Amino acid sequence: MKLRSDLVLRTIGSDHLIVDPSQDSIDLSTVYTLNSSAAWLWEQLKGKEFDQTTIVELLCDNYEVDVEQAQSDAKVLLGDFEKQGLLEK
Repeated sequence: MKLRSDLVLRTIGSDHLIVDPSQDSIDLSTVYTLNSSAAWLWEQLKGKEFDQTTIVELLCDNYEVDVEQAQSDAKVLLGDFEKQGLLEK
């Protein structure tokens, strides 16, 4: 799977927002906020093919988290990305 290539991650202050730059006007119903860990993962995954294992490895390599917690977090993150339509079909 891949992240949608038409979406852009913007950081404003301490907020990380995913926006669709093709919108003529800002529609707040299609702006998504990410915490700093999810924003970091977005940057690592942008433009690449990945799966849940990729996310688990990134989390374990860069954060003090055990594999079980990383698997749980990766599953939730991918579910949220899919539900919000942030992945390419």
